[in-house]
Amino acid sequence: MECHIGVISGDGIGPEIVAEAKKVLDKAGEKYGHSFSYEDILMGGCSIDATGVPLTDEAIAAAKASDAVLMGSIGGNTQTSPWYKLAPELRPEAGLLKLRKSLNLFANLRPAYLYEELKEACPLRDDIIGDGFDMMIMRELTGGLYFGARKTEMVDGVMTATDMLTYNENEIRRIAKRGFDIAMKRRKKVTSVDKANVLDSSRLWRKVVEEVAKDYPEVTYEHMLVDNCAMQLVKDPKQFDVILTENMFGDILSDEASMVTGSIGMLSSASLNDTRFGLYEPSGGSAPDIAGKGIANPIATILSAAMMLRYTFDLDKEADAIESAVKRVLKDGYRTIDIMPQEDAKKAYVTQVGTSQMGNLICERI
Repeated sequence: MECHIGVISGDGIGPEIVAEAKKVLDKAGEKYGHSFSYEDILMGGCSIDATGVPLTDEAIAAAKASDAVLMGSIGGNTQTSPWYKLAPELRPEAGLLKLRKSLNLFANLRPAYLYEELKEACPLRDDIIGDGFDMMIMRELTGGLYFGARKTEMVDGVMTATDMLTYNENEIRRIAKRGFDIAMKRRKKVTSVDKANVLDSSRLWRKVVEEVAKDYPEVTYEHMLVDNCAMQLVKDPKQFDVILTENMFGDILSDEASMVTGSIGMLSSASLNDTRFGLYEPSGGSAPDIAGKGIANPIATILSAAMMLRYTFDLDKEADAIESAVKRVLKDGYRTIDIMPQEDAKKAYVTQVGTSQMGNLICERI
């Protein structure tokens, strides 16, 4: 199979971790008879430096012409970078929001999985972890508070900021269907998260989810308020299979779930539309403080590339090979600095490696 992939290396550690994902993809292609071609696309701070805007029309066209897009990370230090002295619509993250909207990427999938070898990195007690956990957070990505009208103005002599949170039933229905479809391939349970005791948008969300659930009699579903869900993620994460929620709640809960696993550097992400196209990226940020040091964890980006093979190209065997290689590397005791054990006695049993070394080790096991 020939696969044309748009590559947004982005800012910070982005170029380093994307390079390792491409290395792993090429190794899988070599083994299983596929060829991957890559087209570099500018977005974020690097695009601002080159063009004056975080995302150009040409970049959007290049992304649309790709079979899928693999991304590193976007943005910089919000306190010191000159990018954040620009108007909000010209900052790096505005490019990502625009790209998601332009490509109609309404469904974000973020798995949170606890590797047996990384139990030590999990901040929860052993009795809470038990045999581990494996959940998928399904976040609506193109509606809600992040895409609503906003303004800051003087009202009766007082500076006042307004952000609009809007959802229509069609936006809710399509993400709910995608969530229940994913649940059918997993353990057949959906937890729909909202704030229906306060928000009208959440009451509509709950109503539509209940309508969609009728078409999936095999799936068990429940409603949970977002504040309770935030507590349950640290109290009993094993209870969750698919968490279905709106944009801002999903943004927050997925970061919480990632830290429960021990490292955000381990967690992949996929953003999908109504076709087979997807944008695949690690869940972490651009980490400008460690950019260029060769110590960033590339595993989340590599696992995102595996998700791309699975969801866009239907190459399940190849995706399984990459995911198995990651598990073997961890079992063999190799760690990047973010997932090293904290206790000195345990450090003796593992080997710390850098970004490129980790990519090489995974390639060797495919």
